[in-house]
Amino acid sequence: VDTMGCERLADKGCTAEVMRFQSLVALMLSSQTADPVTAAAVGKLQTELTGGLTVDGIRNATVDAIQSYIYPVGFYRRKAVYLKKVADILKDKYNGDIPSTIEEMNELPGVGPKMSYLLMQTAWGRNEGIGVDVHVHRITNRLGWVKTEEPEKTRKALEQWLPKEHWTELNPLLVGLGQTICKARQTLCDKCAVSHLCPSAGKKSPTKKDMKHSRRKA
Repeated sequence: VDTMGCERLADKGCTAEVMRFQSLVALMLSSQTADPVTAAAVGKLQTELTGGLTVDGIRNATVDAIQSYIYPVGFYRRKAVYLKKVADILKDKYNGDIPSTIEEMNELPGVGPKMSYLLMQTAWGRNEGIGVDVHVHRITNRLGWVKTEEPEKTRKALEQWLPKEHWTELNPLLVGLGQTICKARQTLCDKCAVSHLCPSAGKKSPTKKDMKHSRRKA
């Protein structure tokens, strides 16, 4: 369950620059990975990596070593390569810090819009957009708040009507709901506190085959 806030796993005893980097690493590792696994991987990097979880620490480590620290994070082999590339870019282009704009953040290997908007909120204290992952995308469509086919379109649609003061809280709220109740295939509508407000309550979740068939008919 998203009770840890993976983008908030940075060591509070570090400098602001290192904390921002650690938040970036945590978010990169969190994709397709359960929060406890992400937290454990970040903890290993912070305590066991030579030089600690810093830009130089990652740059000086081998890909194999990074893989050993972050396993069993999802796609850990690919993410280890991304971490090395990102650390080099940050050192060469940003003086060891992370980018301060959404556009620059999105250019980093292994970083997408969801991560960028969450980082703007947690690392730089700027609320520039909603972090929309598969959970937020799925649940807002089920609730009828939007009617979209992909997360980035969901973000834009939500930001058109949802008051900005609620943007930051939306991701952790719906991610937690999506991990425990409003799952992709096995929804637990009888345990959902807002099922009486949901037009999708009790309905069978469409499979990939169903959606493919629906698109063909359209």
